[in-house]
Amino acid sequence: MSKIALITGITGQDGSYLAELLLAKGYKVHGIVRRVALEDETHRLWRIKKILSEISLHAGSLESYAALFNVIRKIKPDEIYHLGAQSYVGHSFEDEFSTFNMNINGTHYILSAYKEFAEKKTKFYFAASSEMFGKVKETPQKETTPFHPRSVYGISKVTGYHLVKNYREAYNLHACNGILFNHESPRRGYEFVTRKISSGVARIKKGFQKKIKLGNIKSKRDWGHAKDYVNAMWLILQQDKAEDYVIGTGKQHSVEDFAQKAFAHVGLNYKDHIDIDENLIRPSEVNTLLADYSKAKKNLKWEPKISFDELVVNMVENDLKNIKEY
Repeated sequence: MSKIALITGITGQDGSYLAELLLAKGYKVHGIVRRVALEDETHRLWRIKKILSEISLHAGSLESYAALFNVIRKIKPDEIYHLGAQSYVGHSFEDEFSTFNMNINGTHYILSAYKEFAEKKTKFYFAASSEMFGKVKETPQKETTPFHPRSVYGISKVTGYHLVKNYREAYNLHACNGILFNHESPRRGYEFVTRKISSGVARIKKGFQKKIKLGNIKSKRDWGHAKDYVNAMWLILQQDKAEDYVIGTGKQHSVEDFAQKAFAHVGLNYKDHIDIDENLIRPSEVNTLLADYSKAKKNLKWEPKISFDELVVNMVENDLKNIKEY
């Protein structure tokens, strides 16, 4: 019998890679999307367009408890991957209310539906975030590092993290948190700084623009590739005991490093093409994040395979190709 997986956020970067991974492992894959329409194939569903015939999509919203429990009751998943969220940190400063509503209530709703209607063997994964560490108390950050979130997004993820722990402890559910550090890919949304850089580099190289506006280029992050990280998600749910895991590379680079490597790949000096825009600097910045993923390495036998340099090149080359095709 094939395992059944349910993915919220299946149309996003992580959801699309995870769906492909699970299909390759023989799963029956289901996803929840706000609505399903043919015109979405070239817009909102572009990341999963190639696998649409292999997966089942269900119309629903994270803000609708009824929709979530109906899907779970209907398909009886073996594994639930809750990746859906308002995931752009910058936007969370502009719209606190929708961020809280989707990220906190959505997580609460799906946990409750999972508790009520899923089979006892069902396992649950929550996409927690390194943004929960915020103003870090220690470096590198591990599973026991205290949280000090510096954004509404980070606060919402801390709340989701504790909801998952509470449901695990109160109801003896197999519910896990994956505390994933920054992970990128050619499927990253254009609003994120890494994709803003890679697409900007491609457009500058092709003569479509001259500059990229960036905020705090000194911010340091632990960057990996989303393909590696969805494999970690799967491994977390294959364990007999439900636990929480930090997932990262253990290596740190600044936004400036990312830009330098991206421009260098196409033979340009990043200093000639970047303008610093003070309006892009967040009200409260997270200046440094670095993962200690030793627990995942020991228990899951997981390690990142794609290097930072390979990630940058992969994203730039993809955007160069997109411009050519356009």
